[in-house]
Amino acid sequence: MSTIKTNIQASRPKYLSPTRGCVQLWSQTMIPTTREAPGDAQTPSHIFLTRAGYIRRVGAGIYNYLPLAWRSLKKISAIVRDEMDQAGASEMLMPALMPVELYSGTKRDVDYGDLLFTLEDRHGRKAALGPTHEEVITDLMCSSLNSYKQFPLNLYQIQTKFRDEFRPRAGLLRCREFIMKDAYSFHLDLEGDAGLNTTYDKMYQAYTNIFTRCGLDFSAVEAEAGPIGGSASHEFMVNCESGEDTILVCPETGYAANVEKAEIGPRDWSFDVTSDVEITMHHTPGMPGIEGVADHLGVTAAGMLKSIVMRTTEDTPRWVVAVVRGDHEVNEAKVRDAVGTSVELAPEAEAQAAGFSIGYVSPRATETIESILVVDPDTLHDANWATGADEKDHHVTGFNWARDMSTSIAADKVKVADIRNAHAGDPSPRAKGVLLVERKGIEVGHIFKLGTKYSDAMGLNVLDKNQKKQSVIMGCYGIGVSRTLSACVEMSNDDNGIIWPASIAPYHAQIIVIKPKEEGVLEEANKLASELAEQGIDVLIDDRDERPGPKFKDADLVGLPVRFIISPKTIEANSVEFKARLDAGKAQMIDRNDAIQSALDSLATAQNRRIAD
Repeated sequence: MSTIKTNIQASRPKYLSPTRGCVQLWSQTMIPTTREAPGDAQTPSHIFLTRAGYIRRVGAGIYNYLPLAWRSLKKISAIVRDEMDQAGASEMLMPALMPVELYSGTKRDVDYGDLLFTLEDRHGRKAALGPTHEEVITDLMCSSLNSYKQFPLNLYQIQTKFRDEFRPRAGLLRCREFIMKDAYSFHLDLEGDAGLNTTYDKMYQAYTNIFTRCGLDFSAVEAEAGPIGGSASHEFMVNCESGEDTILVCPETGYAANVEKAEIGPRDWSFDVTSDVEITMHHTPGMPGIEGVADHLGVTAAGMLKSIVMRTTEDTPRWVVAVVRGDHEVNEAKVRDAVGTSVELAPEAEAQAAGFSIGYVSPRATETIESILVVDPDTLHDANWATGADEKDHHVTGFNWARDMSTSIAADKVKVADIRNAHAGDPSPRAKGVLLVERKGIEVGHIFKLGTKYSDAMGLNVLDKNQKKQSVIMGCYGIGVSRTLSACVEMSNDDNGIIWPASIAPYHAQIIVIKPKEEGVLEEANKLASELAEQGIDVLIDDRDERPGPKFKDADLVGLPVRFIISPKTIEANSVEFKARLDAGKAQMIDRNDAIQSALDSLATAQNRRIAD
């Protein structure tokens, strides 16, 4: 008998409990549903998670996770743990509070700026609440790793993180306190079974498994590393029209990247565009940005050149002037790639002292100030441009590359490269003749190849097989656990409330009891709940002595995948009313003997269906 039971359990879908499901009474838990959302709630997840009694605001960007939310968060965390463990990672726990001096080598306290929560203890020691834990884990490894035989190593935690968002919004999507899984891997090589690339690929697959098991419609996109740092990264984005992140996709090849990372395919350009229009100076005092200048000059932003002064971050910095069309934005990472070294926006005072008239810079400034000039191909299409005059409160019209930059062009001092943010309608970098299209998404995961950024900064090195000291190579892998909960609601809802996939719903099934005080009604609900639980189904029994209407509205709001209605009428007919949350129609009367199979079938549908509208 035990062997049979084990086989039955082994065949259960992963979204069901491997043993017996949980049964809970509504009257014995806390589900404070409301008819109105808070005044600051604008996104679907913020509205419905609040109205359905999942979360309650404590302060700006700080929330209580009530029982329903906590059950879902635990299910997400369990999926994360299962896939991370299978990928060879080991779980640990690091402190949320860390000494600020850990940042002394990496300077990430500067990179994070005001996002970093800092405090001072009674002894005057400064500390920070961890936004991520690269410094803490690297410091630990400095005293723990001493031999090449210890590699590879991959450690992870699920922990509360903190970021001092200036304007927290959208409920759990942008909080000051949130739950996150972060993992860190350590290697001595890039390639091979013990190399970073192998672990990175394992994490990529683990993340794909995690978000698939969570029932999300998602895309993995190429991304910039941002303040974490590193050489390569991918974001995992929930596809959702209400998302705040823009994804650019090649519809033919499937190439996808966020705006900061997206490449642009080849574009025609030429310096040999001549003009007989004379260059003319214009007085432009106090003009409010490029649109105001364009309007004053009688041109469009697309007819202007925008010249941004940057500098390299080398020991001996060099000036860089990046030129894009007036309606485009310079992409710092692309400028870095074009120049071959890291760059940053030039401090205005230092740039002014070097001779740049900030706000009025033109490409011609590089002919008198030693600089690297990098221009985007879109700035080389037209014969005449409006641009800065390299003089305060002045611009020029009629600028022509072939005539006005002939010396630099002849000396091969004008580098042409893709240095702007991509847009929908730009050429695909992967398919000739195909244009990039735009999608919206919500970031729920991010993986990075950190390289030796942190190990070099903090002195993490070991002796390799040849007894030579070598910097440890690192990877970093994060998942927003509480953000995943919220992103799922953004992706999957209707006018009436949440629509959960089976795997992360707080309960799989809800039993609504009509007239619970009448003899035998609650007993029948408990019996059905017990039968469902035997199949690994978690059940919430709405045993409140309320009218049916409010109970049905609450059921839609809470959004559990399947619903049963038990009443004196259904008991008399040896039947039960059944409704899947995905079904917009009314509940159907089914034979009592078909209840379990109906639930199992509907849960499978709820788990496999992706809802992006």
